Amino acid sequence: MPDEFDSGDELFDGIDLAKLEDPDYGDDLFDGLDEAELVKLESPTQTPAQPGKRSYDNGAIVVNAFPSLKRQKSSQPTSLEVNNTEHLALAERLLSEKFGYKSFRHEQAGAIQRILAGQNTLVVFPTGAGKSLCYQIPAIAFPELDKAEGLRASGKSGVTIVVSPLIALMKDQVDALQKRGIAADCIDSTKKYEQTQLIYASLQKGQLRILYCAPERLDNEGFVERLKEIPGGIRLLAVDEAHCISEWGHSFRPDYLKVARFVDELKAERVVCLTATATPKVAADICKAFNIQKECVFQTSPYRPNLHLHAQPVETRYDDISHFIELVRTGDPHINDKRFEEMFRFLRNHPGPSLVYVAVQAQAEHLADALRDQGFNAAPFHAGMKTEDKQTIQEKFMASEIEIVCATIAFGMGIDKPNIRNIIHWDMSNTVEEYSQQIGRAGRDGLPSRCMFYLTADAFYMREVFARGDLPSRQCLRALLEDIFKQGAGLSVGGVFKVSHYSQSGEFDIRPSPLSIIYATLDLHFGLIRAITPEYAKYQFEAYAKYLALKHDKTPEGKAIFSHAVKKAKYYHIDVNKAAQATGLARNDIVRKLNHLGDNAYLKLQTSGIEHRYRILKKLPKTDKEIDAVLDKLYADLKAREKEALLRAYQIMDLITGRKCFARALAEHFGMNLRDGKSECGHCTFCLTGKPVRHLPRPRRETTAASIQEVLKATNVRDDPRFLARVAFGIKSPRVTKLRLDKHRVFRSLADHDFEALVLEFEKVCRVSTGNSGSLSRSSVKAEVIDLT
Repeated sequence: MPDEFDSGDELFDGIDLAKLEDPDYGDDLFDGLDEAELVKLESPTQTPAQPGKRSYDNGAIVVNAFPSLKRQKSSQPTSLEVNNTEHLALAERLLSEKFGYKSFRHEQAGAIQRILAGQNTLVVFPTGAGKSLCYQIPAIAFPELDKAEGLRASGKSGVTIVVSPLIALMKDQVDALQKRGIAADCIDSTKKYEQTQLIYASLQKGQLRILYCAPERLDNEGFVERLKEIPGGIRLLAVDEAHCISEWGHSFRPDYLKVARFVDELKAERVVCLTATATPKVAADICKAFNIQKECVFQTSPYRPNLHLHAQPVETRYDDISHFIELVRTGDPHINDKRFEEMFRFLRNHPGPSLVYVAVQAQAEHLADALRDQGFNAAPFHAGMKTEDKQTIQEKFMASEIEIVCATIAFGMGIDKPNIRNIIHWDMSNTVEEYSQQIGRAGRDGLPSRCMFYLTADAFYMREVFARGDLPSRQCLRALLEDIFKQGAGLSVGGVFKVSHYSQSGEFDIRPSPLSIIYATLDLHFGLIRAITPEYAKYQFEAYAKYLALKHDKTPEGKAIFSHAVKKAKYYHIDVNKAAQATGLARNDIVRKLNHLGDNAYLKLQTSGIEHRYRILKKLPKTDKEIDAVLDKLYADLKAREKEALLRAYQIMDLITGRKCFARALAEHFGMNLRDGKSECGHCTFCLTGKPVRHLPRPRRETTAASIQEVLKATNVRDDPRFLARVAFGIKSPRVTKLRLDKHRVFRSLADHDFEALVLEFEKVCRVSTGNSGSLSRSSVKAEVIDLT
């Protein structure tokens, strides 16, 4: 069942996991992750501009770059000495011939000139402003530059690699480029073996100009080795959604930190980082990681003057947050929530295609029903829906067959509908960056569009739930570290061990996202381990009629499969490791053969049990003192992340309730000012009223001994005070779900209390119960739920 709060993470959406283990398919476990927080790079609607003139657009950031990587120069010659005028002329011709635009806009021309001159570059443009052209134009320009310079032979102009986080976005870009006659492709987990081999062949022949891949694929050793063999090398590495590299950004993904390391390993000639949302701090992180100088930072304002930003405080009459959630789930909250009548009035006064953003999946369904009851053409959209249903809704919205979509943050990727007239925030956005992305989907045709933000007393609660949920207890983190280091015990440096993230998440009560951050930190900050291509633990298949022909297969792999597969009921089961050991074959060769047989209808392959693999980089901690040293640093880092997440939630609240023009506050968040020297937009709520939006106070209750005892009666867990506080506050975790406490009446019973105060109260109880601070054992997670009535 999907989580009640919709993060938008659809871990395996559109992924053929049967391809995961093959070294030519790579580590795509998280291809398609975090759709909710990432933005498609659409082709811009071009308008006349003066290309090539450098400007900082009234207050663009100036970043102090601190090189953290020593660039290894490629042995291939570069175009550093070519005249910039010639570069610009070539870029403008390709823009017209390949993309049909007469001129560049904003800072595109300046960024492209820097890239063609061989310099690492950062591009920060708002959604829809044409970031993708900043790497597409150079990618197709390289062969012509090489020919003009006479320094490279034909077919040795290398390739542009685009690191992009979503399969859907990669495919959209590739389809658009191929329609324009540009040789582009992507390697992802949906590709069949034969398709992937054709892509590699095109790379070797110098026929492919642009190749897209997910950042996680760079963990795949086989894939990286293939890239090293490309004639002409990697001319340009484009890092899409580059804000994900910042550990303090709003959408940090650990695998992005590894991209900078691979720039050196692949000997990429130059890098371009692209994002729609980079604060000065995040931009500085990007520049530091990729050695980008301040003159190579190109940024334009995130605000568009045709967007009218509004906010309105709305009263809700709930006994507490539990009452509100329960009504959303099971009842009719209309009579308790004035947002309904306000939304109906707003949409009647401002008709047109609209998006209504909510935080809870049930809300998306309920609001769509309520709007239909009022005669609006509306539909819900959230991560818990079937993929085909979501696709249908998105297509109908794009075709104007559906006018209003009530959606969680899972909706928005790939949406390039120019005439969206309204964006409504039913609930508070997670961050200013997310708010900026979402309102940026309105009014791309340049016509006036309205963005309404409803503010309630409980607005901050759901944001706090997300922020608090990712910090594990100290006991859980120590138990995890002990388990990780135990896996590598007895192995020398260079040895490889396997772990199941899924099992560890449940056993040590750590969500998948912070778990991946912990592993990345042990790699990148401590230098202890390094991720390599993961494997599946189990293979089984349903045999088709052609399968029996395998007994005549003369290949060693075919013979190994036929002799080691054991039929149990409907399915054949094969232990790939045992088959490899018995025959002396490489495990990957047997897996490749299984994939090939599946692709050619000999069998229907099923896999399960992802095992992540890590290579030991140096001696792992063994003693308590050594483990505690890692624990102290790691836990302090995770606590700082929680603080940052809460701060980002306060920032969006400050933007809406502050004594400042909304548009100006938004621009200043990204280190900029409004365009044309303006100090106010003139048409946001603050500008129209001259008053800040009133923040309705949320009543807080004092914690009582009786309320604490009610939670304690529900479970015998006494080893983890933070776990007990989560239950009381209403935060799900693997352990909470496993013990079914999220179904118990005490779950979220103290949601109107201060979370930190709850932790302190439960710490007192745990100290009394255990006689010390308590430690998590493997058996403790098996604690039982008591008093389920």
